Amino acid sequence: MKRTLRSLALFATVAALGAGAAVVRGDDPPTRHVAVTVYNDDLGLVRDERRIDLAAGVFTLPFRDVAARIDPTSVAFRALDHAGSVDVLEQNYEYDLLTPQALMEKYVGETVTLIMSVDGKETAVAAKLLSVQNGTVYQIGDSIVLNPPGRVVLPDLKGDLKATPTLVWTLASDRAGDEPVEVSYLTGGLSWKADYVATLAEDDRTMEWGGWVTLNNQSGTTYPNAKLKLVAGDVHRAPREEREFARRALAEAAMAADAATFEERTFFEYHLYDLPRPTTIKHNQTKQIRLMETSRIGTRKRYVLAGSRWYWTQAYGGEKGLKVGVYQEFENTRENGLGAALPAGTVRIYKADADGTLQLVGEDAIDHTPKDETVRLQLGKAFDLVAERRQTDFRVISSGHLWEAAFEVVIRNHKDEDVTVRVIEPLPGDWRVLEKSHAYEKLDAFTVAFDVRVEAGGEATLTYRMQVKH
Repeated sequence: MKRTLRSLALFATVAALGAGAAVVRGDDPPTRHVAVTVYNDDLGLVRDERRIDLAAGVFTLPFRDVAARIDPTSVAFRALDHAGSVDVLEQNYEYDLLTPQALMEKYVGETVTLIMSVDGKETAVAAKLLSVQNGTVYQIGDSIVLNPPGRVVLPDLKGDLKATPTLVWTLASDRAGDEPVEVSYLTGGLSWKADYVATLAEDDRTMEWGGWVTLNNQSGTTYPNAKLKLVAGDVHRAPREEREFARRALAEAAMAADAATFEERTFFEYHLYDLPRPTTIKHNQTKQIRLMETSRIGTRKRYVLAGSRWYWTQAYGGEKGLKVGVYQEFENTRENGLGAALPAGTVRIYKADADGTLQLVGEDAIDHTPKDETVRLQLGKAFDLVAERRQTDFRVISSGHLWEAAFEVVIRNHKDEDVTVRVIEPLPGDWRVLEKSHAYEKLDAFTVAFDVRVEAGGEATLTYRMQVKH
């Protein structure tokens, strides 16, 4: 009840003061402490702690250097030492920034001074500014002048223009004096992704693996010496009318993570990465920070020839010069030298050539991958492996819903070593194998795979006949 009566009294004071509320010193940037949590999908949560000079009663507080892409509906203000003594009565986001264009627009219809060169001397000319749309239009005497040369001199700063995006609060306080406050908000323009670098050993059975974070700041402000957290995962964004609930949930998750001491950990259904040192995140900057140290992991090479579902529903002659895909696979386990949550990102794989120079052998993108899962990277197509597929028989058995087809796949190996090529055939319906030259593996309900060994400098032929019901 006492709190309610105090608030009513303060609102009465606001009504009495109207627009004449005193403006105090405002925020104190030298004591600023910033924490930034960045999500994958163009979203950042900023917690900005500064000290302000409270005035007893009602006053206006400008809070400068906030993100230009701030969501004003997500802003939360909190006094840290005397939480119950300060009320936010009104909040405004001022983004009418002080730029030459904005300032000139304020003077449309008024007389300004043009400094022009006349006979090699600078001369001040009075001119009425008529328009600044797609250039400048002035009236000088009885003449209309378009885009005159020279520079413009304005008498003063006109309008309530801000040098940087600014939050302006009308606050009511029980006390005067120094007070630390924390302001948190969501902003667009902050994003990050992971980039991985892997170096294959000569035998392609092990590789060095390391990860980097690439952070991009297009939010419209700089975050000096920020405590940086990165969240990996697919965070659902609520519709705008539900953003306040989402903001509170994200803020609580980030605050709860502060108590943990590990650099990588889980919270809720995501993974969080905490940089153990502060870093300055400049506006319009792309920053790279090491995500994980290099480690040696075991890997295996796979050669894959993939088919298509439509092969089984129509007659066709076949295809020559088919490319065989090259993949590297590894188990993301502690026993294999890794066992870490891998955020989505791009993996670039290198290998040393004969003189020791690293060369790029392929790159691929991975999705968010938890530990103890298999990572499969497509590097490219094998130069020395060539395949051709030929349909040797095709029959429609019943009313276009039951087909029987036979195929021959020839694989030629021009390498100096034996290889095994996995031939993967996706099937459009119920199926059964009638004849085969090699053993097969049922990968799932609609996919079958054959492993075909091809000797160095030789070729191998895979044949099979199947019935498919669709």
